[in-house]
Amino acid sequence: MWIIGLFIGLIVGAVAAWLILTFVIRSTVARARIQAEQLRDNTLKEAQNRAKETELAARQESLRQKEAFDKESESRRMELKNQEISLTKREDTLERKLDTLAVKEKHLDGLENKVDKREKAVTVKEQELETTLREQRERLLQVSGLSTDQAKELLLKRVESECRLECGAMIQRITEQSQEEARDKSRQIIIQAIQRYASEQTADHTVSSVAIPSDDMKGRVIGREGRNIRAFEKATGVDVVIDDTPGVVVVSCFDPVRREIARMSLERLVQDGRIHPARIEEVVAVVSKEMDENLIKLGKEAVQEANLPNIAKPVVPMLGRLHYRTSYGQNVLKHSLEVAYLSQVIADELGLDGLVARRAGLLHDIGKAMDHEQEGGHPQIGMEFLRRFNESEAVLNATLAHHGDVPATTPYTPIIMAADAISASRPGARRESLERYVKRLQDLEDLALGFDGVRQAYAIQAGREVRVIVDAKSVDDRISAKIARDIAKKIESEMTYPGEIKITLIREVRSVEYAR
Repeated sequence: MWIIGLFIGLIVGAVAAWLILTFVIRSTVARARIQAEQLRDNTLKEAQNRAKETELAARQESLRQKEAFDKESESRRMELKNQEISLTKREDTLERKLDTLAVKEKHLDGLENKVDKREKAVTVKEQELETTLREQRERLLQVSGLSTDQAKELLLKRVESECRLECGAMIQRITEQSQEEARDKSRQIIIQAIQRYASEQTADHTVSSVAIPSDDMKGRVIGREGRNIRAFEKATGVDVVIDDTPGVVVVSCFDPVRREIARMSLERLVQDGRIHPARIEEVVAVVSKEMDENLIKLGKEAVQEANLPNIAKPVVPMLGRLHYRTSYGQNVLKHSLEVAYLSQVIADELGLDGLVARRAGLLHDIGKAMDHEQEGGHPQIGMEFLRRFNESEAVLNATLAHHGDVPATTPYTPIIMAADAISASRPGARRESLERYVKRLQDLEDLALGFDGVRQAYAIQAGREVRVIVDAKSVDDRISAKIARDIAKKIESEMTYPGEIKITLIREVRSVEYAR
């Protein structure tokens, strides 16, 4: 029975569970339907809201584009209106200009007619004038009794005389003006160059002498039967002059370096006291080696002082040799350094390369270091020597032409010539022998006296000025300027002189009467 009861209980439980499950499912489906309907209603409302918002945004965008289009259309209309106004104004202006041109054309036509009439009238008057001149010329020839050729010759002479006077006046005026300008500029450049460089005065001697303490030492220098002095002259290549002057032996040689070697060797031999041919050769060899080293040292010091790079090694000892060479008492190496600095200053003032000018100035007299060994002048020797070391054309031409023997091909050559003259002519730079000085003054006077109309000529101020007195009857004021200029040109072309020479021409009229 209990099995039946259990079975019935299971059936009742299953039915109850099915009923409960069915109730739950229905409840869940009902709730899901309600939620779905709510979600559908919410979605529909949201879609409607979004559609309304989109429609509102589209309307606003449409309104905005319409406003922009209206503004742009208004701007285009205003622009077209302005262009139309501008075109209207231009049309009015063109019309006025056309009216003005029409009036001017009428006026020009009238002027052309007047000009044609005047040209015809002028042509007629010119023909009448030619006829009148021809008649007057024929009458003048009849009255004067001259032929046409004679009258022409007389007229040409008169024109030539007038032209000569005008030419003299023009030369005087142009020369004075150019001299004024050139004098001011050159004075400024030269003064700056001189102020920026100053050097010592000349103090070198051209004669080398050695002090001998006693006559006994002088006898030892001569040696038995003169063997010591012969050995010394053979070893050094100099002439030793021993005369009655006490305490002095003179060394003479054209080569200043050899003369210096001989002087130093003789001084050492005298100090040492051992004087014989073998000792002489030994001392001369030592002094020669020291001199070679000293020449290189002096050359390097000059190159460093001038601040010049890339000087060839064989050129350096040649610069050192210039230290022992003098010109009118002026040390040539110091003179070359002066010219180098002065050339740089002048070149800088003129806008040129100061380094090139300084190099040319230092090397311009390099030929003097070897002119006693080769034939020819030192400009040619120096140029050929420097050419072997690929020096520039400016340096070569300055070396060759700094005395004016050949034409200058670069602007640096006249600068070197000017600096060379400044260095040579500054006070205390050089000394000149009395014979040469007197000869130069005489040449100046003779050159001036060689011109027509010159009565007297005097060289004054140590040859820096020439006073020329002309005949007042044969030379007038205008011709005087031309004579002075011709004298200056002839002095420049025929004479060699330091600095510049002033030509002062004097023309005066003296009237003398006697009251009795």
